[in-house]
Amino acid sequence: MRPLDLISTALDLTDTGIGRPRESNLRRAVSTTYYALFHCLAECCANLFAGSAPDAQSQPGWQQVYRALNHSTVRNRCHRKDILRQFPTEIWDFAEMFVNMQEQRHNADYNPDADFQKAQIVQDIHNAEKIINDFNALPRQERRAFAIYVMFDIRHR
Repeated sequence: MRPLDLISTALDLTDTGIGRPRESNLRRAVSTTYYALFHCLAECCANLFAGSAPDAQSQPGWQQVYRALNHSTVRNRCHRKDILRQFPTEIWDFAEMFVNMQEQRHNADYNPDADFQKAQIVQDIHNAEKIINDFNALPRQERRAFAIYVMFDIRHR
């Protein structure tokens, strides 16, 4: 699953050429944008812990790490501003966007009364694309530290 392909799909869902997109397309665009962020992080974790070579991705260990990422754990960790101060701004931005888009995804998927505006969704999609690119451009050690933070329990002495 390529995160930037999901970004393209989200944009496609909002582009009707003329008129307002169907409500279902707007809702799917919101959900797809969230999943672009989620899969970006899952891929990062798997690549850092199990290897990024193309043959590694077909290995059970890579797939296990990829699938181990937990939506609610990531959200809870991304809410911890005290710990996030340890990370560069690009990770702060990623964490904030992750939480925001997860909340929007829940709203899109489960709230029949939610109202979505195309302009805001398109802006969110472009913001997510920039955040994914900025996150992926970070040095390996910064991404690894964040991957460890979101994947493993925090134990205090």
